[in-house]
Amino acid sequence: MRTHRSFKIHSVQQCKESLLQWSRNYGHVVWLDSNSHHDPYSSFEACLAVGASTFCNDLEEIKSFLRQTPDWLFGYFSYDVKNVLEDLTSSHEDGLDFPMIQFFQPQKLIVVADGQLHFKYLDAIGHEIESDFAEIHDTKSKGDALKPRETIKIKMRIHKDAYFEKAHQFLEHMHRGDIYEANFCQEFYAEEFQLDPWATYQKLNRISEPPFAVFARFSDKYLMCASPERYLKRIGTKVISQPIKGTARRGEDKLEDEQIKESLSLDKKERSENIMITDLVRNDLSKSAVKGSVQVEELCKPYTFKQVHQLISTIVAEVPENKSSIDLIRETFPMGSMTGAPKISAMKIIEDLEETKRGLYSGTVGYFSPNGDFDFNVVIRSILYNASKKYVSYSVGSAITAQSDPEKEYQECLLKAKAMRTVLEEG
Repeated sequence: MRTHRSFKIHSVQQCKESLLQWSRNYGHVVWLDSNSHHDPYSSFEACLAVGASTFCNDLEEIKSFLRQTPDWLFGYFSYDVKNVLEDLTSSHEDGLDFPMIQFFQPQKLIVVADGQLHFKYLDAIGHEIESDFAEIHDTKSKGDALKPRETIKIKMRIHKDAYFEKAHQFLEHMHRGDIYEANFCQEFYAEEFQLDPWATYQKLNRISEPPFAVFARFSDKYLMCASPERYLKRIGTKVISQPIKGTARRGEDKLEDEQIKESLSLDKKERSENIMITDLVRNDLSKSAVKGSVQVEELCKPYTFKQVHQLISTIVAEVPENKSSIDLIRETFPMGSMTGAPKISAMKIIEDLEETKRGLYSGTVGYFSPNGDFDFNVVIRSILYNASKKYVSYSVGSAITAQSDPEKEYQECLLKAKAMRTVLEEG
């Protein structure tokens, strides 16, 4: 079904930049970049899927495709898929208008791994591999060479006083026992603003260099994502989830940096946030897991990224070989790190108190492989853009627990927003 060819490359970084620029030729693009982060569950350095052969826009279409067609699918599930999975609704402002689900079977798939470019083209266009490789080789990165543009005016959907009021309402729900954790998000946005999505992504990625970076184009809609978090991965009968809860800034020097990292790893409130979500993930995975197979491989382990330190836990489970990959998504989505606990109660209260339809933000982007395996990130630390409407948006959130100080939660949101704001304001 696919023609395979591999070519050695001399510079992985230069090759990645050329691939990304080359993708400008296509209306449907998913670019996944690990930024050379390696863990036991890494699959490749980067990959590029372009050209849409087949579209799948709902859960049953994807399930049917995976059952009947042993091939690749790339795309996303937005946060609002929750409304299909549960008796929930979303009626807030939505300036971006991303469809709820979009997946496509790529005509051309190019994987960067082991110092090589691996081309995997549909057989009907396999003859284009040689010429595409030559074209990619000759493509030069435009870097950040953008023409001067107008100053962006970033607006807040929830102003500071309103944020504090809403945070206190979350706390009231917790004191009543309705929930014990909720991820409270807010949107920053700009209207009538044009940007170059490719150059914007490159800047954002360079600032953050995260393990689950994504550039995606779906016609006139773009995602520029610097996510550090994996939602869910399947490798045969093994399923892996790596939720993040707990954030601290980087230090001014090495000594301060290590002190901040150690303080984060010992912080009772931050660890409590993480452990609550780890328990939620364990419960989600247990719906399908072979009895006794759900294990916590890492609990509240501190990881360091260019902008922040984070606490990450790794939960794994074994599932039956014939378990549907889509059913695994159904049973675990949305990810607990972006909702709270109990999950459904938290989502209802979130919908009541937030003021923006999350859409693709706090959803997930990734792929299904021909054997049914998959890997999906969490869409955070991201800029979203509707080119037709000239609407650009980024959202940030933090976990509210009974121990939360609204001022500290607000400052955590601003810390998480720093990279996106810097990229947009500096142009």
